[in-house]
Amino acid sequence: MHPHFRVGRLLGIEIGVHLSWFVIAFLLTLSLGTHFRGFEPAWSEATIWGCALVTSLLFFVTLVLHELAHALVARARGLPVGAITLFALGGISRIEKDAEDPGTEFLIGIAGPATSLAIGGLCLGAAALVGWRPDVDDVAPVPAVLSWLGYINFALAVFNLVPGFPLDGGRVLRAALWRVTGERSRATRAAARVGQVVAFGLVFVGVFRFFTGVNVGGLWLAFIGWFLLSAAGSSYREARALDQLQTVRVGDVMSRDCVLLEHDTTIADFVRSQLLRTGRRCFVVEKDGLVAGLVAPQDIRAVPRSRWADATVAEVMRPLTSLRTTAPEASVSEAFLAMGQGGAQQIPVLASGRQLVGVISRGDILRLLQTRAELG
Repeated sequence: MHPHFRVGRLLGIEIGVHLSWFVIAFLLTLSLGTHFRGFEPAWSEATIWGCALVTSLLFFVTLVLHELAHALVARARGLPVGAITLFALGGISRIEKDAEDPGTEFLIGIAGPATSLAIGGLCLGAAALVGWRPDVDDVAPVPAVLSWLGYINFALAVFNLVPGFPLDGGRVLRAALWRVTGERSRATRAAARVGQVVAFGLVFVGVFRFFTGVNVGGLWLAFIGWFLLSAAGSSYREARALDQLQTVRVGDVMSRDCVLLEHDTTIADFVRSQLLRTGRRCFVVEKDGLVAGLVAPQDIRAVPRSRWADATVAEVMRPLTSLRTTAPEASVSEAFLAMGQGGAQQIPVLASGRQLVGVISRGDILRLLQTRAELG
């Protein structure tokens, strides 16, 4: 999930916000306002909504810390982390490489819930220091905000420990199954199936609670269940697809007829003679007889049309040295994962690590999967 707005960087990791976050932040603030009005009737309207807004913002700060824990553990284990994105139901750390062993998977998965438990304890401890008591109804704004943050972080930790992929507990379960079976893909499928069962349960309980008087609370639970069901289903399908691709070699699927372009070809000539006439998507840029990089239609979008007559493909290409690559003998599943980690639509195929023999794209892989699906 890519962010729509970039907030900044924290410990070298980019923090972004997805559009859906603003919707949930608004709904959460409304919900908190209703909560504080019901439990603290002596507060003024300004105090109620001020506390609701501050609590909502602080809650999303704790979500960042939850995801930052995943990211820092991943980075400590040698896995690159691209960014953290806040979205509708929490956050996600974009770890650009899969864990290579179940121990690393376990540590990454457990880091988030452990952090939320620690934050919850710290918030309740701080609330107690400023006068909060669980058996007292009349609470001042500061301890009320801190106590709510404490309880909700405990709830966040417990919910994420539910053993259903892709929740953190699902990652822990996948790590355990991976350790037992020795197969990551098989463990992913099993953890995703558990995630689907958990999601069906959440949807059922949420709908039941809605029709038995809980109203909005039941709908929230059903919505979370639906989201988890969709994510678990996607994880299961991806794991099955990777299983199918494991036995297929890149050399059998890649495109070998990439068009060669000289580095000084203008973008206008490239668009007119190639993109609009052939519809191809694989173009290799050469310089002095050597492969310099790849250029694709999406690379052209960043250049204003007024510059197409003067700008060259060398200016917009992705240099070969900056691209993830694969080999003809590698499995297609490895190539697919490499594309996902780098956010690329296609990657070069190099023989002996030096000679370009073709390009494999997401389109090539999707056509293979479609053909296999048609044959059952």
